[in-house]
Amino acid sequence: MASKSSSKKWLPLESNPDVIAHFAHTLGLPTTIGFHDIFGFDDDLLAMIPMPTFAVLLLFPITPSSESAREKQALEIEKNGQTCSDEVFYTKQTIGNACGTIGLLHAVGNCLGEFDVNKGTYFGTFFENTENMTPAERAAYLETDDSLETAHAGAVAAGETVVPPIDEDINLHFVALVCVDGGLYELDGRKNGPVFHGKTTKETLLKDSVPVMKQFVETAEGSVSFNAIAMAPAAGGDDEQ
Repeated sequence: MASKSSSKKWLPLESNPDVIAHFAHTLGLPTTIGFHDIFGFDDDLLAMIPMPTFAVLLLFPITPSSESAREKQALEIEKNGQTCSDEVFYTKQTIGNACGTIGLLHAVGNCLGEFDVNKGTYFGTFFENTENMTPAERAAYLETDDSLETAHAGAVAAGETVVPPIDEDINLHFVALVCVDGGLYELDGRKNGPVFHGKTTKETLLKDSVPVMKQFVETAEGSVSFNAIAMAPAAGGDDEQ
């Protein structure tokens, strides 16, 4: 899914930690950082994720209930305002089905102080070039970014599931959950901006993200099309491919 300001559309990225890890490492994420399935919200299942968790990627079904909740949330923020750090990296999404890649950009872009990204890589160049842009300007930049589109297409081809036709409506969407300046933020390129969900720390981000993810479960209308992936140290400290 995307905002309605663009007719450009990509094929959807598979919610697969190995696929996303290979994609991210190709773009310049250090191979000491990996991606891990979150198998459940109980403490013993969360404990399977290496620490610290740098970000969480959540794939959820878009339903009438989730859209109603999104609209209600936007109105509440517009009316009451919210806390939002100026340090949050956020971009709008205008390319259809690019939400997986947008989620990855949000995850990495808000953790640049946690690990080194080489300036000669895609990530290094992208974050330097877009540092002072508005969210809308970043989205426009991505519209003409052929190198990212090519890398995204390669990641799609590496998936294990059947790729749907380009014109098929995909009612699944990725968001990222990150910790910035002690705040837990939901980053969704379809929304008006970052959404603040309370305080957190690098050490507690994963557990603090659980109530947020459960909100999405509550609006799923019975769908089980969910997947949560943690961006955290790679198993063994190296590439998980």
